[in-house]
Amino acid sequence: MRLLCTSIAFLFVLLSPAASNISSSTKRRREEVVAHRGAVATDDGRCSKIGVDVLRIGGHAVDASVAASLCLGVVSPASSGIGGGAFMLLREANGKAQAFDMRETAPLKASMNMYAGNAALKATGALSVAVPGELAGLHKAWKQHGRLPWERLVKPAEILARKGFKISPYLRTQMESSKSAILADKGLRQVFTSNGELLQVGDICYNKKLAETLRKISIYGTKPFYNGSIGLNLVRDIQRAGGIMTLNDLKRYEVKMREPISANILGLKVLTMPPPSSGGVSMVLALNILTQYAVPSGLLGSLGIHRLIESLKHAFAVRMNLGDPEFVDVSKFVTDMISLEFAKKLKSTIYDNMTFGPNHYGGRWRWSQVHDHGTSHISIADSDQNAVSMTTTVNAYFGSKILSPSTGIVLNNEMDDFSMPINSSANMPPPAPPNFIRPGKKPLSSMTPTIVLKDEKLKGVVGASGGSNIIAATTEVFLNHFARGMDPLPSVMAPRVYHQLIPNVVMYENWTTVTGDHFEVSNSIRSDLQKKGHTLRGLAGGAISQFIVHKLEGRKGKGSSGELVAVSDPRKGGIPAGF
Repeated sequence: MRLLCTSIAFLFVLLSPAASNISSSTKRRREEVVAHRGAVATDDGRCSKIGVDVLRIGGHAVDASVAASLCLGVVSPASSGIGGGAFMLLREANGKAQAFDMRETAPLKASMNMYAGNAALKATGALSVAVPGELAGLHKAWKQHGRLPWERLVKPAEILARKGFKISPYLRTQMESSKSAILADKGLRQVFTSNGELLQVGDICYNKKLAETLRKISIYGTKPFYNGSIGLNLVRDIQRAGGIMTLNDLKRYEVKMREPISANILGLKVLTMPPPSSGGVSMVLALNILTQYAVPSGLLGSLGIHRLIESLKHAFAVRMNLGDPEFVDVSKFVTDMISLEFAKKLKSTIYDNMTFGPNHYGGRWRWSQVHDHGTSHISIADSDQNAVSMTTTVNAYFGSKILSPSTGIVLNNEMDDFSMPINSSANMPPPAPPNFIRPGKKPLSSMTPTIVLKDEKLKGVVGASGGSNIIAATTEVFLNHFARGMDPLPSVMAPRVYHQLIPNVVMYENWTTVTGDHFEVSNSIRSDLQKKGHTLRGLAGGAISQFIVHKLEGRKGKGSSGELVAVSDPRKGGIPAGF
């Protein structure tokens, strides 16, 4: 499968004048806004604005997340939507934190050997579709915290789907990479083509069926989707395409409330998502290793990048012992991954002059891995300092490559995030039994929604899209700002390297984005890494980060929450909004 976005971020801007190549200045760019009452950062400016409009009229951060995520499902359907799932991390102004697990689940008819070793069936088509959870999770969060009427939050997305929206440059790129799949699927073809050709950048795209679906949802809530006409039509479309999902799967879907992971790093309280996300604990493990070096001096230059790569390889070695905590006891792995003592043991195995093969990493836990794909991320802070960090996904570009013709919903291919009992190879990790398929089970994810506090006051909201590389992207944006002292925009714009342990290759950014920015790691850094034994390969892609920083010394006043600096990653053409 192709990654929607991929990532391992790092602070190359501070390394040397030649360490990075970004064609545009990071000053006075539309990807950064300064606000005082509320801010929303998404990977599409239309959705950021919709979220901020909700905040302006007194909406809670959760209200804004509902409106913004439903918008993304319309204008960025290759990445997310109500046919997929999400994780939402909420930290209220009163100090209470919640983790909403709205991850998709395996259908009740699913089984460990259902694909008979055929990875293609797991990756695309009706058998790759897991039971969607995003809508159930959004509605549950809204019922607990929402201030505005549900219909008000759904309506903007419905209008976009009905009246049409312009194809963005990034969506057009996703469409081109999925061209054959779009042309092969009736539902996708009806929405994203005209006269047999893909729509172009700036063309108006209509999804009238999705608009009607959203209209019903705006009036009746989740019932039509999980136990009504929408669900019946959705299941019928899936079964006609060869899938196994039933209406009973939708009826049984349940959002799980989980206790956020909490860690103290550099004097900051870091809140992040617990399993079935592997992202939060993996990020904490990498940060715990890295912050044992002198900060920031021990993390600069090519040596700092080498240490980053080695820390991430350790995190990836341990992460695939994780799985859905409803099915697998992950407590001992989580305990180790957030333990400073465990991090110290792993740091002692990092050598500054060399790297190793995969078997070297993970300490006492064996290594294994699964590749997941891409996503959308939303970071929100409201005027009361309630904060939401939410990552939402349909997995690969256009998920299963099926758009339900009767509902207009792009269906996820989240079953591809499960591991299969098949033989491994040098470029293919071994099976990961904790992540094998079982009916009702949630596949492991890398999504890493994160909220940062200082003395129990909001300091940052961060997350990323880009599959398993989300872990590194979020780690690096955190380090760039909170450890290195970089401003928010340069923290996001720093060129990145990528490593996921298997294959044992460092991927480095070398590409020009839809905004015209060129990201490239310098030759000198690449040369230094090669001398340490790293194998490098250029990558025309990058993780997509959304970052909000709360400056506690910002301007005060009625309704003010200090100064909020919101950044959307230019790699996808996103624009934040604030007021």
